[in-house]
Amino acid sequence: MSFAENLIELRKLNNYSQEELAGRIGVSRQTLSKYETGESLPDIEKCRLIAEVFSVTMDDLTAYEKNEKDNMGLNVPPRGKHIFGMVRVGVKGQSVIPAKARKIFDISPGDNLIVLGDEGQGIALIKEKGLLGLINRAKGKGFPEEEES
Repeated sequence: MSFAENLIELRKLNNYSQEELAGRIGVSRQTLSKYETGESLPDIEKCRLIAEVFSVTMDDLTAYEKNEKDNMGLNVPPRGKHIFGMVRVGVKGQSVIPAKARKIFDISPGDNLIVLGDEGQGIALIKEKGLLGLINRAKGKGFPEEEES
């Protein structure tokens, strides 16, 4: 999808009129309309403001491509939120974590992952090291690598 398509989708998804969004980023409704038709593009500062209004990254705002296979046809994701696609669970419960997820969360072969569950919300994975760091921080000890010897 193009910047213009992403902008229209985000504006409608967030129930903003062109007038409302234009006011939030400091341009006229006509200028915003030109952004949406692809007649013109915003400067970098206006682009940053638009991304901020919708809580998305500038990269996703300007270049997000909806891929029905990978993201189930969903819109530009909020900053820091991801849909990595679908995985199939094997007979023994195994599944493959998508490469993009492994890269973003720095998951390598041999890493230990803890499986968390909430019957109302589902299953989550967290790296063992990350969970231990959270537990230590909650106890007021800081992260293990930050402790003094």
